[in-house]
Amino acid sequence: MRTQRIRHSWRTSAIGFLVLSLLACGTRRPVAIGPIPDPSGAAQAAAEQTRLTNASRIEFRWELNEAGSRVEGIGIARVEPPFQARLDLFLDNGEGVVSAALVNDELRLPYGAPDDVLPPVELMWGTLGVFRPLATARLSGGEELEGAAHRFRYAGEDDFAIHYEVEEGRLRALEMLEGSSVVQWVRLTAAADGGYPAAATYRNLVDFRELKITRTAVIPSESFDPSIWDPRAQ
Repeated sequence: MRTQRIRHSWRTSAIGFLVLSLLACGTRRPVAIGPIPDPSGAAQAAAEQTRLTNASRIEFRWELNEAGSRVEGIGIARVEPPFQARLDLFLDNGEGVVSAALVNDELRLPYGAPDDVLPPVELMWGTLGVFRPLATARLSGGEELEGAAHRFRYAGEDDFAIHYEVEEGRLRALEMLEGSSVVQWVRLTAAADGGYPAAATYRNLVDFRELKITRTAVIPSESFDPSIWDPRAQ
């Protein structure tokens, strides 16, 4: 599979400043109004409400912006319970850009594929609307937010943390923090049919990268060939 990587130095032009300004906009955090009485129980309920329930093929359009460069195309996600997902991105001419598989807490990429385009594992699950903290993450607390939503705070390794926002049984946002600074995030647009998110936006505030995904179709499927869950072997 051929891959395409987008690399431009923002430090040598005014583009970097413009991208930084763009990525800093629209990230106001909702106000916490009090602690969740039982954050562990509420988090478990959120995980159950958002987990994969059926094998499906999800078709979408995607757009990648990185330091002033833009590329777009079509994509396919194949998902199957309990926690398996395969993602393939193509240009509009059918050329493959990147393939990846999520299996539980592992992101699998073909050997030699770029590893800096897609979000980390937790945020990748988040683009599908799935609330899935890593097994190694520790729930450190939770708050009730304005608008009847909840925030769950998980502590990870190396001073990183993941915050999840859930509203009415749907995941609506995730943030990855290093110390007290948000370094990556995902925002979701709920679908009118109550299924997978209608759209997802991922931003890496350190590398000035934005990936937008817009769902075009969801097709129920039978179980997939197990070989698709390991693109390294293909």
